[in-house]
Amino acid sequence: MGYDYALDPCKFVLSHARSFSMHPDFELIGGVDPDPNQCANFETEYKIQGYTNLERALSDLSPEVIVIATPSSSHGLILERILRAHIPKVVVCEKPLDKSLAVARHMVEMCNQNHVKLFVNYIRRSEGSVIQIKNMIDDQVIQAPIKAVAWYSKGLLNNGSHMLNLLEYWLGDVVGHTMIDSNRCWNDSDPEPDFKVNFEKGSAIFCAGWEEYFSHLSIELISPSGRLYYSKGGSDITWQPSGATLDNRRDDFLDVGVKINNDLDRYQYNFAENLALALKDEEHSISSGHDALTTLTNIYDIIDKGTS
Repeated sequence: MGYDYALDPCKFVLSHARSFSMHPDFELIGGVDPDPNQCANFETEYKIQGYTNLERALSDLSPEVIVIATPSSSHGLILERILRAHIPKVVVCEKPLDKSLAVARHMVEMCNQNHVKLFVNYIRRSEGSVIQIKNMIDDQVIQAPIKAVAWYSKGLLNNGSHMLNLLEYWLGDVVGHTMIDSNRCWNDSDPEPDFKVNFEKGSAIFCAGWEEYFSHLSIELISPSGRLYYSKGGSDITWQPSGATLDNRRDDFLDVGVKINNDLDRYQYNFAENLALALKDEEHSISSGHDALTTLTNIYDIIDKGTS
């Protein structure tokens, strides 16, 4: 709720609470927070009940969709509590699934066993410009071979996972990776390695910046057909087509290019829209629990290589 609590709802939809309250396919029926003050703020804002006890909320409301937006290390425990008290149709979990890979695997298994659809909120996956870029790659507007450089700060699990999940979406499955430098850990807990990843449709070098000086999330894609620069976490995107072919090469720098519009100020509404499509068994672009588990498995494979 706090991401957009004080922001204009006509311009910003950055929280699950606001997105589900606004989307016509959903009805926001309650919220849970152990802090009574947060519950009071929620009740004031949305005119529905806030609970400090999860089990009481599940008993009273019997929700069909539940969002887990607690600290990452608690996701698995919260899911277990939910499934002991109530079986919803859908669980949405903030990324990563859990800080523990074993717990994340168990979360996917629990949802499968209880026939619960599990989705993970990698916010960029449902944003229109990201889908447009995927279509450009699939339609060979951005032609293979594709090489990329991805920058991230504030840890591989925290922010770097966004960039890896995004490149998995654009370039396909990871087929190999190589450690360059293990570097440090953010806050002594989240590794920040530099590494190279080979995907089905290209390769990318990941480099870690320094969050204490400035945030940095970007991807630069280089292709024979041009350059795509996805910068400032996706709020500034430029495509520079080359117009070159093997028979008509160019020996100058690329032109300024064209901006690709984005809708990051309403990213959570975009997620809700794609969730609605998923629940109708229509085409969507949000990350399933299985997709997110693949991303987390790749992350820990990379981290393990750096410590071996």
